[in-house]
Amino acid sequence: MENWKLWIDGSWQEADRTYELKSPYSQEVVATVAKADEEDVKRAIRGAHETFLEFRKWTAYDRAEMLYRVVDIMRGRQEELARLIVKEAGKPIRTARSEIGRSIATYQFSAEAAKSLHGETVPMDAAPGVKDRIGWTKHEALGVVAAITPFNFPSNLVAHKLGPAFAVGNTVVLKPATQTPLSSLALAEIFKEAGLPDGALQVVTGSGGELSDALITDPYVKKVTFTGSVPVGLDIKSKVGLRKMTLELGSNSALIVEPDVPLEKIIPRCVEGAFGFSGQVCISLQRVYVHESIYDDFVQAFVEGTGKLKTGDPADESTDIGSMIHPGEADRAMEWIEDARNQGATVRTGGERIQNGIAPTVMTDVDPGMSVVCKEVFAPIVTIMKYSDLDEAISLVNDSDYGLNAGIYTRDIESAMRAADEIEAGAVIINDIPTFRVDNMPYGGVKMSGYGREGVKYAVEGMTELKFITMKTTF
Repeated sequence: MENWKLWIDGSWQEADRTYELKSPYSQEVVATVAKADEEDVKRAIRGAHETFLEFRKWTAYDRAEMLYRVVDIMRGRQEELARLIVKEAGKPIRTARSEIGRSIATYQFSAEAAKSLHGETVPMDAAPGVKDRIGWTKHEALGVVAAITPFNFPSNLVAHKLGPAFAVGNTVVLKPATQTPLSSLALAEIFKEAGLPDGALQVVTGSGGELSDALITDPYVKKVTFTGSVPVGLDIKSKVGLRKMTLELGSNSALIVEPDVPLEKIIPRCVEGAFGFSGQVCISLQRVYVHESIYDDFVQAFVEGTGKLKTGDPADESTDIGSMIHPGEADRAMEWIEDARNQGATVRTGGERIQNGIAPTVMTDVDPGMSVVCKEVFAPIVTIMKYSDLDEAISLVNDSDYGLNAGIYTRDIESAMRAADEIEAGAVIINDIPTFRVDNMPYGGVKMSGYGREGVKYAVEGMTELKFITMKTTF
């Protein structure tokens, strides 16, 4: 049995309490993990602040070189790190390997960003009556960043917080999801090996409900970055005050399918976007709006494509769909399916429990007010609805409390550009699913999907304070 401790000030430290970590797939106990308390968090924050006072003096070159060493170490341990994700998250091994690859790319982007952060000169004499002055801006590190991360991408979503923070000289206190702490704890040793100073990365594990207040209200914490649910995000927002904050809170991502696209080419991609990691992705394809002229053909092909997916042990190389993160989440998803059925929805395939999860589920005859449509399902459930013209489709997409990613398939440039202009989302993906993301693009949403942007360049800007300096050149 593995026993994982807290990582504070560059070493493993005991906590007064521990908890058992169970495999999402087998429900077997796979590790015991330290359960931090508020005093542990306060100690971690103080250590991070003290380290920041020196770390902020590192040159951009030195920060970049440290991050490049992280990239090299992770490349040599890719399979080990992927297997860790399978163990703690129940993510299929092929998907876990892809996540590690993206994490490596994210740290590489961060290393490059460390050397490209720059300010600008300001033409002071452009203002009337001003001369003999120069002005310029610079970006400065903030200090301690509190990072709270979810279970669904326990490596890459952590990378999107750590990489940009370290690129500019901040230190981080990281609270990973209770179910997926192992990737973060393994990463702590990797950063130490790469030369990150002790205390620059602190990892405190345990209950978010118990630790979040201590994490986000401490005066030494200068920024909070959170990825997770809307209720928790709103609670954090109410307590952070004027400090910097990034919130990524989820979505019920939608796709428009126009009648001029070749269905045989897009169906496999749509199935992938709906059911990857059992739909437990913030931008998982949840709502599909299909033109009425091709609706029946689309539904038939989508159901057939869904039927080709293999469910089973996530450690098996051939598995497409593993378990959900917790049996309680599967129960909740089944309740939403049954509620929709009772209101007249049709389950075209799936809709039943499999081991600690649910089968990939396709639903039609749904209404906008059903939970499977208007809420974030975070489960392998997709709803397919018809529309008559593009204006109606765009209106249906926008009829949501969320606005993270949305997509449209069309061969008509005018339709594509109208969707790009009129869809209310942080990103509009043309001729691909809304689940598309690469790690250097700006990523974040509008409405209840949160605010602020990740994606390394954009996260770096949010991890710094802009300072303006002016100097009079004559007396």
